[in-house]
Amino acid sequence: MKEEIQDLNKIIELKEIVSKIKKEIHKVIIGQERMIDLLLISLFSDGHSILMGVPGLAKTMLISTAAKTISLNFSRIQFTPDLMPSDIIGTEVLQENRNTGTREMVFIKGPVFTNILLADEINRSPPKTQSALLQSMQEYSVTVAGKTYNLERPFIVFATQNPIEQEGTYPLPEAQLDRFLMMIRVDYPAYEEELSIIKSTTLTKSITITPVINKDELFQFQGLINKVLIAEHLYKYTVEIGRLSRPSAENPIAEVNEYVRWGAGPRAIQHLIIASRTNAALKGKTALEIEDIDEILSSVLNHRIILNFKAASQKIYVDDILNLIMKAARKKI
Repeated sequence: MKEEIQDLNKIIELKEIVSKIKKEIHKVIIGQERMIDLLLISLFSDGHSILMGVPGLAKTMLISTAAKTISLNFSRIQFTPDLMPSDIIGTEVLQENRNTGTREMVFIKGPVFTNILLADEINRSPPKTQSALLQSMQEYSVTVAGKTYNLERPFIVFATQNPIEQEGTYPLPEAQLDRFLMMIRVDYPAYEEELSIIKSTTLTKSITITPVINKDELFQFQGLINKVLIAEHLYKYTVEIGRLSRPSAENPIAEVNEYVRWGAGPRAIQHLIIASRTNAALKGKTALEIEDIDEILSSVLNHRIILNFKAASQKIYVDDILNLIMKAARKKI
């Protein structure tokens, strides 16, 4: 009982830790509060995320800065049509052993051997190259020439996609998108924020990012987040959301049956619980509330619910469907 109380007190302290991390991030990032919140949820959930936004919105800078605040290694890969799997995971080269004089194959690690990996414009590379990264995301290891190499934990991928340019791209299949915890939509800054950004470009002072916690403390907090209490009716609420997102004869929501091609699967609901729990913990809460689920519902499910052509022609969006699903799910608990 005493240990449980200590754990709960530690969760309350997490709110202060997050506030300090945000303070460090805001040394270089102006505004973008929603993006920062979702990125931290992804980090503390140990989950991969996709950032969707046009170029020039500080996605790379935010991710590299966040990595520095938690003393994590950061790597960036610019995905291009000619990028090969070996450019990501590494390759074997023939080298001479100075001690024996013999030649032997030596594995040279690729940029995937890091803690935070930014896969920039992941949809610019063909599926074969994408799959090399996605295997690492799921298994936290890479296999080269029959030998398996484990990746250092945490290993979190932040992939970006450019919504403007579609020529020469290879969109991620739905099954691969499902491996990402969230899709974080990055919007343009507000007027005052953009004004501050433009003014700051004339500043020449160097900015030092001070680490707030280390890797071991991150692992500790991730373990504590799993102890955030969840009431039975909230488990049922998330399951109802998943089931109501799937078109079927039993689904009472006419719009789902009319406009949805594929709904959210069990893994999506698992991710919803994980992200919601983290969302609550980062606010210093020791128990999950329904508002914590609703706040990140769109980010977790938006890339998992696939609409049909009829929805596109009538300008029906996933968020429209999710609003109907939330209302129906609340009535069932």
